[in-house]
Amino acid sequence: MFTGIVREIGTVEGVERSEEGARLRVRAGLAADLTSGDSVSVSGACLTVASTSDGAFEAEVMNQTLSVTTLGGLESGGSVNLEPPLRAGDPLGGHLVQGHVDGTGEVLAVSEDGFARRLLLAAPPELDRFIVERGSVTLDGVSLTVAGLTEEGFEVSLIPETLERTTLGGLPEGGQVNLEVDVIARYAERLVQGFGTEGRT
Repeated sequence: MFTGIVREIGTVEGVERSEEGARLRVRAGLAADLTSGDSVSVSGACLTVASTSDGAFEAEVMNQTLSVTTLGGLESGGSVNLEPPLRAGDPLGGHLVQGHVDGTGEVLAVSEDGFARRLLLAAPPELDRFIVERGSVTLDGVSLTVAGLTEEGFEVSLIPETLERTTLGGLPEGGQVNLEVDVIARYAERLVQGFGTEGRT
């Protein structure tokens, strides 16, 4: 479990691909705090650390993850948002994030709004119902508040701190992001679906 508060931007040092998946090597300061078997959020996708050495960690990425996230397009020299898992007693600064990417979203427009930057994004149609104004959404592992809804998609507003400390500051129009909707919304839908099909005579 994560909070969507990015700890660090890591640098991809290598991607070894095969028919079985890929092995990702990322250089980051937080690698010193990781050990084999630990979980880490890499641009919103929860991965398991396979090994650590010389200020970097390696993680294996299965084909399923490569197919439904942007990790399949990573190359050496690329940047990724990193967050270690939430531990007992840690502050919950964002919202509950599982690291289970629901799909990828596309940046439709980027505009400046005072000291902030506003992004308009399109989500896969099957996820639209989980995105509500002033609700929570995770983009590339970053916890954000939905600033508005339009016919084209939804908007988020990025403050200077987010622009500087995450990869979202470099997103161009047409860019792809990993998208995770609020898990509470998913559970709520599942519970509501139960009404009308159970407990009736």
